[in-house]
Amino acid sequence: MSTITLMDGGMGQELIHRSGREPTPLWATQVMADTPDLVGSVHDDFFAAGARMAKANSYAVHRDRLVGTGLEDRFEDLLRTSVTQATAARDRAGGGRVAGCLGPLRASYRPDLHPPAQEAVPLYAEVARLLAPGCDLMACETVASLDHARSVLGGARAAGLPVWLSFTVMDSDGTRLRSGEPLVAALDIAADGVEALLVNCSAPEAVPAALGILSADGLPFGAYANGFTAITPDFLKDKPTVDSLSARHDLTPEAYARHALHWADLGATLIGGCCEVGPAHIAATSRALTAAGHTLT
Repeated sequence: MSTITLMDGGMGQELIHRSGREPTPLWATQVMADTPDLVGSVHDDFFAAGARMAKANSYAVHRDRLVGTGLEDRFEDLLRTSVTQATAARDRAGGGRVAGCLGPLRASYRPDLHPPAQEAVPLYAEVARLLAPGCDLMACETVASLDHARSVLGGARAAGLPVWLSFTVMDSDGTRLRSGEPLVAALDIAADGVEALLVNCSAPEAVPAALGILSADGLPFGAYANGFTAITPDFLKDKPTVDSLSARHDLTPEAYARHALHWADLGATLIGGCCEVGPAHIAATSRALTAAGHTLT
């Protein structure tokens, strides 16, 4: 059996559900700005469910996303808050790791909007440097294209921490990035200083095909899938809100745990959850992995 790092689940959707407020294009960033302690509460619940690693709520904290929101002058403060809430929860839990999260610039699942490298790399680097204090690693999340991978990796190195690179793949074809490019082409990019490869924010059914490709690189690999029914056309419009998306009713905690067990059978040693995967899913996954003889760390 394997030693597996159990990560937390989806912070953003959990915050939206708990806040009871209408979603805004700022998504989890707006909730954190209004009620920062709610972020810590979600982290607490994931640690209590068995997670050994918290991902800071920094995914959507980018200067470009704050333009026109009235929060432009809180950019650095919001990044610090995302780390302090995660580290405080880790300390309350008695240990664990914290990952600083680098989400996509401009929009998720929109590689067509991603800026060119000369613009993107300095923006990612600024975020990485601000997140670095208190973090154990940088997680580059929801990487949707080869250009996106090169830019975010180039920026993430500014933190001086280990870097994990996590791709989002087509729900209908786990061998292809959301851009349509082959996932296997990303392995050459990942060879430049990446310490782990993952797939995230994709349908759990698409994950095994992606893992089959990532496993060939020889690095630690894993997955944290989402629980959306689909990424809808409305969500791909400018400044979308998450009410354009809906959660699956069939992806119960036990069903998600069965997917996670399969990923572990395929050799994944980094397992967690993304959007719509809550503490109950992580608790069920923790129980299932432990019962199967895996060691969680």
